[in-house]
Amino acid sequence: MASEPEKAIAGVWYPAGSSRATPASLSAKGSEWKAVGSDGAVLTTGGFSKLEISARVGAIPRRITFADGSTFETSDNDAIDAAIKPHGGRAFGLVHSLERFHPRLALFVVLVVVLAVGIYRYAVPAMVEVAVLVTPPVVPELLGQSVMASLDQTVFAPSQLDEDIRDGISKDFRAIAAFSERGADAFTLNFRQGGPIGPNAFALPDGTLVITDELVALADDRDAILGVLAHEIGHVEHQHSLRQLYRAAGVTGLIFLIGGDIGAGIEDILIQGAALTSLTYSRGMETDADRYSVELMYRAGRDPAAIARFFELLRDHFHDNSESDFLSSHPATPERIEETRRYAEELRTGGE
Repeated sequence: MASEPEKAIAGVWYPAGSSRATPASLSAKGSEWKAVGSDGAVLTTGGFSKLEISARVGAIPRRITFADGSTFETSDNDAIDAAIKPHGGRAFGLVHSLERFHPRLALFVVLVVVLAVGIYRYAVPAMVEVAVLVTPPVVPELLGQSVMASLDQTVFAPSQLDEDIRDGISKDFRAIAAFSERGADAFTLNFRQGGPIGPNAFALPDGTLVITDELVALADDRDAILGVLAHEIGHVEHQHSLRQLYRAAGVTGLIFLIGGDIGAGIEDILIQGAALTSLTYSRGMETDADRYSVELMYRAGRDPAAIARFFELLRDHFHDNSESDFLSSHPATPERIEETRRYAEELRTGGE
């Protein structure tokens, strides 16, 4: 029987405890492996069972460590695999096997995606609701005080509206707030010059509402202004601010759970992506608040379609005729006008 041919694999050899590389070749004949220098001298030798052979990972060079501590290193991974195979050794490391076996890797990716979607779709909303339920009243109060103090220092200026106008709006506001679930005393209306935010109104979790002079000037319609304030009362009643805050925290936590320490650049991209995915949730809250405005104004004996007139003012003032709500935290303005008018008419018809 012919003897098994000797396999020579090119690489470099490192003496034990040294980083000095010596050009060499690895001779693998049967169970006897040896490193041979370029001059033909045997540098080290050892039986296969005494060798330590690094697992294959992509194109990373393999390291064969001999019993005397010296190491042979080569980039010829295929030759090492071929030399190992007759001895019944594992040709590939686990990582390299996963790289080679793409269906398994694809399955792993699919499972991760399914898990992430499941957490986002079911676990995060459930955690949001639990967080809202266990939030003590002092938390919304502290949030409201902190936000107002910050905005007064950086954005707002004292209102310049005529005192009679402010008093009239405040009186009518309390009249419609009395028909809310929390009652008029649960809400505080503040007037401010909006500065950079222009015509606007918003509500904080503790029932603090802010309306800007610019919005009052733009509307010039008491019921339209009250429709906007009723919309903001709806945000407070449904605790939208807390839900949005907790949801954003949950989504960010999910990104970090999946991505781990992924670097600031990729982290920013993922967080911005999460902000985009949360826009649909925000649009849903805006629609809820629109419907609440219609209902509250109807219960208070005011024009339930008043907020639709305000949306028409926005449409005409800002030339917002787009039917698309993509990349927007609010539904499209024409859609809101149509829906609030339809719902107001439904209440009027049902109430007769």
